[in-house]
Amino acid sequence: MPITVIVEGKNDRSKLRRLLEENIRILCTFGTPNSARLESLYREARDDEVFLFLDNDSSGRKIRALLSDLFPDADHMYTRRGYAGVEGTPDEYAVQQLEKAGLEEFIRYPEPMLKPEAETERRRNLSADRTPPS
Repeated sequence: MPITVIVEGKNDRSKLRRLLEENIRILCTFGTPNSARLESLYREARDDEVFLFLDNDSSGRKIRALLSDLFPDADHMYTRRGYAGVEGTPDEYAVQQLEKAGLEEFIRYPEPMLKPEAETERRRNLSADRTPPS
């Protein structure tokens, strides 16, 4: 099933585009959507698995409520208060939210971050290097 993530704006989309594979569709509401925009979003994503990743402010909560009515089965991802919206969320926290939502297989981990399997492999190699020969 195709996957669509809905965000508020183009900067949010740019942020997630760096973190997600190209086959994940990222749609924008471009602020609080009017009925025409809601209809357009519904047409584009109605058959997809939908994820909502919106800002933790009054506007984001209003948009989340509208989209929750439109996509009642959508999975919700949240950014923390104090971050400047999705676009201002640190990569590490955004990746945690994507992982919690079950999207780990689609994440493009930033250079400073390693996939958990890669970190385990790195530690295994380090401990093997420290083991004295028999």
